[in-house]
Amino acid sequence: MKKIVLITFALISFQSIIAQEKFTRKDSLQGGLRPERTSFDVLRYDLNIKLNIDEKSIVGYNDITFKVIEPTKKIQIDLFQNMQVDSIVFNSKRLEFTRDNNAVFIYFTTYLNINNTEKIRFYYSGKPQIAKHAPWDGGLVFTKDKENRPWIGVACQGTGASLWYPCKDSQSDEPDNGATIKVAVPTGLTNVSNGRLLGSEDLKNGYTRWDWEVKNPINTYDITLNVGYYTHIHDNLDDLDIDYYVLSYNEERAKKHFGADVKPMLSCFQSKFGTYPFKEDGYKLVETSYLGMEHQSAVAYGNKYVKGYLGSDLSNTGIGLTFDYIIVHESGHEWFGNSITSKDIADMWIHEGFTQYTEVVFVECQLGYEKAMQYCKGLQRRVRNDEPIIGAYGVNHEGSGDMYPKGALLLNTLRHVINNDELWWKIILKYSETFRHKIIDNDMVIAFFNAESCMNLTPIFNQYLKTVTIPNLEIKQNKKKFEFRWKTDLADFQMPVDVKINGEKVRLNPTKKWQKLKIKIKSLDEIEPLKEQFYINITKE
Repeated sequence: MKKIVLITFALISFQSIIAQEKFTRKDSLQGGLRPERTSFDVLRYDLNIKLNIDEKSIVGYNDITFKVIEPTKKIQIDLFQNMQVDSIVFNSKRLEFTRDNNAVFIYFTTYLNINNTEKIRFYYSGKPQIAKHAPWDGGLVFTKDKENRPWIGVACQGTGASLWYPCKDSQSDEPDNGATIKVAVPTGLTNVSNGRLLGSEDLKNGYTRWDWEVKNPINTYDITLNVGYYTHIHDNLDDLDIDYYVLSYNEERAKKHFGADVKPMLSCFQSKFGTYPFKEDGYKLVETSYLGMEHQSAVAYGNKYVKGYLGSDLSNTGIGLTFDYIIVHESGHEWFGNSITSKDIADMWIHEGFTQYTEVVFVECQLGYEKAMQYCKGLQRRVRNDEPIIGAYGVNHEGSGDMYPKGALLLNTLRHVINNDELWWKIILKYSETFRHKIIDNDMVIAFFNAESCMNLTPIFNQYLKTVTIPNLEIKQNKKKFEFRWKTDLADFQMPVDVKINGEKVRLNPTKKWQKLKIKIKSLDEIEPLKEQFYINITKE
């Protein structure tokens, strides 16, 4: 009973940190799961729009096919307030609707019956939000390439896909049967979207429509458009189609640069995480004016054909300059974020922490374990420990940006806590395959790793994800021996840790109480924590 009370206190402390945030009705409408959302399951989107580049506007419709989960006369579809709802048609009749912030509440004349499959056509138009600094803020990007030709893209993760098309804008629901994305652009330009190209059609009005189809479930923020003067390069890895769409003057550069990282990366990831999860839709890199985004089967690439992160090394070890960060990181999201999706963006570490860890995995595939651990340790300098990684649920709120490096460091720590590499890689592979094309939450992740490792890892997950500190190993000398314990926010925290004593590896099993080790030492300086394997602090008394 005492442990339960203490755990509860720690979780209350976590909630009190979150409670300092101020959330609005707009936030709960976008992030929440009220009956108007949970009463139906989206089966398919069929998007058909015209993009007016001069006006920076969109006009068109989205056919939304859905299954009725609970009888309802009212559903919520999302579209940003600055966009116009032209009409919503169901069975050839217009439906009534009201607007509340970015939510559109649609009213049916009679109850929709449970298990029925229904479809509405949502006509809309307007000038979508323009991103000021994509991909860190959401919106369309209208720019020009170096030959002064139109170049358009979109990035909307976190902000919401409903800034440019009507949808159920929640990560809790993806169209089970995929989507079509049909985008008409001025003739001469190419639009590249997700999945496979079905074809293009000259509309005889100065516009050509490019039709794409996705066979797999897809996040709303992953659905994309990319408009420019693109050249198409095709390749393959065994039976996986690989396609690159790059600006025409970058064709030769792209062939050489992409050739260095893409196939080795895909081979590595498939060996560790299982078959590429969207094989039916193929793998694409599409050149963009912004840095990058994990758009499913159409990964946005804007790293300017250099190694590292725009030529810099985020790990500050030199190892980050051995590969193109955007290719590896954004492609890693195909497994973690696109295939495995968090139900709420509060759990976005499930996307970003695992994907930052794919960089470590790629380094290990290419350069070996020691270099991977050096790279991993280098990521520690990027952790701020300012806010919890887990955000507030139901209000469209992400946690700290530490979800990237600290999430990856948590996974690396868990690998060494488990202390069995054969088992670790089996767990990672099984995790990828068990939750392939599924929507999950943080509790499901913890339960899975607990079950597969046969260990209680819950306190470790909670310490790294729900507090702003990392475990601190306190050690002190007691005559010729030494004592040790954990100092953490969680009262029930336990975690084995490896140290070197006089050059020999020793596993400690600290708790919150002082323990003695019988190994004799002359000085605490003889004790060296393995900080490349465990993300911890150490304090010597």
